[in-house]
Amino acid sequence: MSTPPPQGPNGPWQPPYGPPPQDPNHPRQPPYGPPPPPSSGASSGVVVALAFAGLALYSVLNVIVGFFIFAVAMDSSGPHTAYVAAGAAVLALIGLGGGIGLVLIRQSWTRGLGLGLMIGWALWSILSAGICTGLNPSLYG
Repeated sequence: MSTPPPQGPNGPWQPPYGPPPQDPNHPRQPPYGPPPPPSSGASSGVVVALAFAGLALYSVLNVIVGFFIFAVAMDSSGPHTAYVAAGAAVLALIGLGGGIGLVLIRQSWTRGLGLGLMIGWALWSILSAGICTGLNPSLYG
């Protein structure tokens, strides 16, 4: 004689993750086939190349803005700290503000360019001890 299957509160017992439901509108219906490929389609090479382009772009802008600010500050007869502070704010806005704004757009080319701008700002700040980005306190004293 065979024993009947054990009974649970909702009928005969089944394994916890029993066979998938057959109803196509059921929320636990498993997907069939592999997941679709990402829709962005951008390779990481594009992001890396544009990060280097963003670093070069920030470097050029840093040289132009920095030279202009220091020329104006040294030529003025009054206190030059306001000019240096304005230049530091402009460079931070270009590097960090522009970089964050481009990254938030979430396109592959804008993400790389934004990261490059932020990397350029940080790299110039570190390598020049803050002189090229206006972070060095000795510029204000």
